[in-house]
Amino acid sequence: MATYIVAPGGPAGEISSPPVLTLTVDGQVGNLVIPSLQDVTISNSNDVFTWTQLNNDSKLQVATTATNSISTNIVVDSVLFFGTGVGEAADDKGVFGLSKDKTEVGFTINIGDKILSGSGFVTGLSPTVSADSPVWVTPVTLTINGAITVA
Repeated sequence: MATYIVAPGGPAGEISSPPVLTLTVDGQVGNLVIPSLQDVTISNSNDVFTWTQLNNDSKLQVATTATNSISTNIVVDSVLFFGTGVGEAADDKGVFGLSKDKTEVGFTINIGDKILSGSGFVTGLSPTVSADSPVWVTPVTLTINGAITVA
């Protein structure tokens, strides 16, 4: 029987912690903890090299390097988005400062009882507010530099 990762609020009797995204800046003290995730998408897309040969009537392909990213939508608060403005740590810069300054960040995110980690760059910010959603929300994409580690 398969073991599924159940989202919070899933079937009765199943226990799962909601995903929390944590960002860090290497050499700095002060994590930026983002618990207000609305959704999470983890992408691992392999590139493919394609070629043809005279002795084959079909194209041949081989998988090459992967492009990894994590996308989410978050509910914005001023400290989370703009930081404290005091130093160079992730919580000082906030999501906006990390993106604007093109700061490479370390990240961890829990998925069930597994923790994904790696490093990358914060991109894709586009805060919005509307009558149907009276709080600011923004998409956030972590474009990952290298591989995602699973622990």
